This record gives sequence, structure tokens and C-alpha cells, in this order.
Amino acid sequence: MRIILSTFKNSLIEAWTNRRSFWLQVSIMLANDLVWVLFWILFFERVSTVRGWDRSRVLLLFAILTTVAGISLGLLANARKIGQLSAGGELDAALALPIHPLAFLLVRRVDTGLLGDLFFGPILFVLAGEPTLERTAIFIFGSLCGAAVLVGFLVAIGALTLFIGGTGEQADLGFQTILILASYPVDVFGGATKLLLFTSVPAAFISGLPTRLVDDWQWTTAAALLTAALVFASLGVRLFNLGLHRYSSGARWTRA
Repeated sequence: MRIILSTFKNSLIEAWTNRRSFWLQVSIMLANDLVWVLFWILFFERVSTVRGWDRSRVLLLFAILTTVAGISLGLLANARKIGQLSAGGELDAALALPIHPLAFLLVRRVDTGLLGDLFFGPILFVLAGEPTLERTAIFIFGSLCGAAVLVGFLVAIGALTLFIGGTGEQADLGFQTILILASYPVDVFGGATKLLLFTSVPAAFISGLPTRLVDDWQWTTAAALLTAALVFASLGVRLFNLGLHRYSSGARWTRA
């Protein structure tokens, strides 16, 4: 644990070293997030609700989504890079350490730009999420569960590179797909697409269900969200561990 904390601290210090670049990248992300907020505000000026979702609920969803992204892609930036690291034979240094290599890799790099999301999400929640002590606690719970789902999903699809080889590009495809789907209210989708959001591309657990919990706490929904977080986090770790048995330095792939 000491090594993990020390590595994470060094990653934060490294990101903070060039302060001008740090604030520039954070500011760009904040501006990007603000554009999305303005889009939804203007949208709901013309349309009062969309399948039960009004402006306040969508802004709450966006607050959760940006917070989840800030944690998963900002603080744990390598979550989306596991495939590329594996393909490039860059796991060697992590394997030589007396800690789990996945834990080291996840905290090894901080994405400065996406820390803007981590700043923006809680601020938006305070401004538009009608915060109370109870709603704030649920917001934190939902965001942490959503982050666990997203990290687990990204690690899992990245770890597929250890089995199938290639450059790990499937991780980028999965990353783009799940964030796009998580950016919209879950109820605007139907049929097979909605089923997809709760299974193989678990976007509903990243933003949709946490938003419902903040607005209307249900123990069954909370249990489903927590279960999803544990399942996808475990799946990511499991696939990564299994894939390590097929990994060889220099990205040379062996087949049983």
C-alpha cells in the first residue's frame, strides 16, 4: 500500500510540476464541460422533458458523469491504456515490483486535462443538484460506484490485448462507446440498446442509475449499482491476471 500511495503522490506532483500547462489543460476541459451544460439548458428551453428527464435531472446526470470521468480517466489515467501498454511490452517495470502490477499501473499516470472533470462535476452538483447532506452522500456513493464500473470495464477490454494481441485499439473503441452512451439519459434508449447499457457496455451504471439514486433512493437500486461495481472491477482484475500468463516482454505473443 505504501508503494501505491507513494506512486500516486508522485503522479500528482508530476502533473502539477508545470503549473501553466496544468491550469491550461484543466481550463480547456472546464470550458468543454460548460459548453455541454449550455447545450442542455438551451435544449430544455424548447423541450420540457424527455421520457421523464428534465433539465435538473440531466444536469445531475452530467455532474455525476464528469465526476466519474475525473476519477477514472483523470486520477487513474492508465485505465484506458492497459491495451496499449500490453501491446508495447511496457508491463515489465510493473511486474518487477512487489505489488500487484495493475494497481501500480492505474496510479502511475494522471491525466491533467481530465482533472478538469473532477473539478467540474462536484461544482455542477452544488449549483444544480439541490445538495443536501443525504443527496451529497448518495452523489459520492454513486460516483465511486460508477468509477469502479468504468475502470473495471476499461481494464477488461484493455486486457483482451493480452489474449488476442494487436495494438489495443479495442480499448479506445470501448472507451468512446461507453462515454457516449453514458452521456444521455438511460430512458431515451429502448429495446436491445437499453439491454446493452446494463450488460456488455454498462453505461447505465456509470451515470443513469446513480442519478436515479440521488433523486429517489431505493435499496434495490443501490444494491444493483454496488453489485455492478464489484462485478466489473473483479472482471477487470481477473482478465488482467489471466492475461499476464500470456504476456512476454517486448509484446511478443505466445499461444498455448
